[in-house]
Amino acid sequence: MNGILPLRLEEVSYVAGGRTIIERVDLSLEAGASTIVLGANGAGKSVLMRLMHGLLAPSAGRVRWNENGARRRQAMVFQRPVMLRRSALANVVYALEAAGVAAAERAGLAREALAEVGLAHVAARPARVLSGGEQQRLALARAWALHPEVLFLDEPTASLDPGATREIESVIRAFDAAGTKIVMSTHSLGQARRLGDEVIFLHQGRVAERAPVQTFFKQPASAEAAAFIKGELPWT
Repeated sequence: MNGILPLRLEEVSYVAGGRTIIERVDLSLEAGASTIVLGANGAGKSVLMRLMHGLLAPSAGRVRWNENGARRRQAMVFQRPVMLRRSALANVVYALEAAGVAAAERAGLAREALAEVGLAHVAARPARVLSGGEQQRLALARAWALHPEVLFLDEPTASLDPGATREIESVIRAFDAAGTKIVMSTHSLGQARRLGDEVIFLHQGRVAERAPVQTFFKQPASAEAAAFIKGELPWT
């Protein structure tokens, strides 16, 4: 497990529309600790997550996984997941098919994944009629079925009510307990405290601070982080 880590970002920048969104980020993400990418809206969290996952190519610098020849088992869940026009079960089966899983194994693995996230009872229901929280859990089920070594979560509860948020956080903890490396972006201080082992604080596209979660909240080393914790940092 975790053969594809560490993940290294080497002087990574990303420019779009003439604006620098990520600027000269140097990071190494190791196996084990849950990493929270924290920052205000507009800090560049989503773009950084997409760069790490490989959905975006850096304008400068390099994103490099451990070079061991193994197939990269990674998954990403977004704030607003895309649901296919088919049943909840078929959504998970499709993810397994896309990953090259043998046809004879897909249905069984998909049902196990739905059970893990508490959605076994909606397996036959069209995915697009599920509630927002159920759709997010379905997105996590698609990831769970793949047994990823690394799971990127881009503000997965930002549009959910407190009850649905608790359910999603429970699933995230299950991934962590199963050995999956969690890398999650959020602007929620409470969520960072609940789910994180370490915080990477992003401010205006730069890494302003990286620290264990308790250290970050008790003794922030940067003025920007201290202001964010106090609710004084502008959100845009």
